[in-house]
This record gives sequence, structure tokens and C-alpha cells, in this order.
Amino acid sequence: MASGSAPFDLKENNWKRLKTHRFELAVLGWGAVEAHNYHLPYGTDVYEADGLLKQAGEKAYAKGANFVVLPTVPYGVNTGQSDIYLDMNLNPSTQFAILKDLITVLDRQGLKKLLVFNSHGGNDFKTMLRELGLLFPEMMLVTCSWFQMLDKRLYFEKEGDHADEMETSIMMHLRPDLVLPLAEAGDGAERKHKVKAIRERWAWAERKWSAVSADTGIGDPSQSTAEKGQRYMNDVTDKIAELICDLCELDQSNMYE
Repeated sequence: MASGSAPFDLKENNWKRLKTHRFELAVLGWGAVEAHNYHLPYGTDVYEADGLLKQAGEKAYAKGANFVVLPTVPYGVNTGQSDIYLDMNLNPSTQFAILKDLITVLDRQGLKKLLVFNSHGGNDFKTMLRELGLLFPEMMLVTCSWFQMLDKRLYFEKEGDHADEMETSIMMHLRPDLVLPLAEAGDGAERKHKVKAIRERWAWAERKWSAVSADTGIGDPSQSTAEKGQRYMNDVTDKIAELICDLCELDQSNMYE
């Protein structure tokens, strides 16, 4: 490996090493490209995926885990944002085709475990992995969403789920050079659905993003700080690293207690 490169990052690896080295687990980050209120970059979900996997990867590698992080897929499902300028969309069927092609490579080459690391609320891989599991019965297919791992109320004062206090704090820690002053952010106010069951979240309908948010944010970012982002990242990457280690160590022929 070159000096300063991460031995678990496929982008930074080379054939000199990979001609003989074999991994136990592949990790595939999946983000999105979309507006994040006025103050965060369109690539926020991608920066978060890359930053979290780098920090978690370093922790897992230090514990001896043998895994590879594939390049993050930058485009996600943004079907409810078709009228927001340059919010890029991959349909779920397109995601399925991409996953199938990538799993075909892993399966053919004997890398039988894949973790799809989701960094965007509009992505949903569970149904895809159910179907792909039938096509690739020797593969262990796992997905997780990092933003569901911890109780956000223990870290942040304001609720939200898009360009909110959590995401803003993380980006202030990861890429402060890309975050505009909070004075330029919208308040992230959300218009609630008129149907009670949908408001209570036991029924679901896709949000028309431009109708529910004036600034594309959902959640007030005004109390965000880099320190909050760093604290959250430290704790969530502990959990991600633990998951990576557990999956690397798991015997697929004996997975249940």
C-alpha cells in the first residue's frame, strides 16, 4: 500500500496487494445528490457515507477486521423531488440492476458477504435484498442506515430528518468549508400531511418535497455545532465498526444462537 492510503478502501488499493489478498466482507456506501436546505451541499449524503465509513473503517481495521469498502454510489431515489433543480434520481429498479451487477462480481470472485451502507432516507434496500438473496443463495446480504442507529434526542435539541441539526452538525465537523453560515439557512419547517394515519407514520405516502418544505430542509438547523457532530460521529462509528467486525467474523454456516 502507498503511504497514507487505507488498506480497506478499494479506491486506494492496488493490484500489487489484491493479486493475493482476499477479504471477508465488502461494504457498499449508497448516498444521494439533492438539495439540503440553503446551507448544505447537494452531496451531503455522499460526504456523510464516505466520512462515516472512513472513521468506522479505521476502527474496525484496528481490531483486525478483514473487509473492503467499495466506492460509494452517489445517486439515490429522489422520486418525490422531481421538480427541485438537479435533485438526481435513480429509480428503485435501477438500483436493483446496479446491485445485481455488483453482487454478481462479488459472488463470482468468492466474496460472499455484502453490507449495503445506506446514507439517504429515500433509499430502501430490504425488498431488493430479499429478491437478490434468491438469485445469489450463497451470498449474505445485509443493509443498515446509519441515521437510525442512535437516539438523536441524546445528541441534538431539534427534531428533523433532512438538513436538520444532526446533518448540519455532522457536515460542520466533516466539511466545514462546504457549510454556509447558519444565518443563511432556512428554518426547515415541515408542512404536515392532512391524513392522520400518515402523520402518525403507520400509513405511508411519499412526500412531495416542494410542497412540504419551503427551503428543502426538514428540521431546524439553528442549534447545530461541529462539536455535536463530532460526538455523534464518534458514537455512531463505534456501532458501524462493531457491525463490520461481527460480519467479518460470522460463520455463514452457523449464524444463529
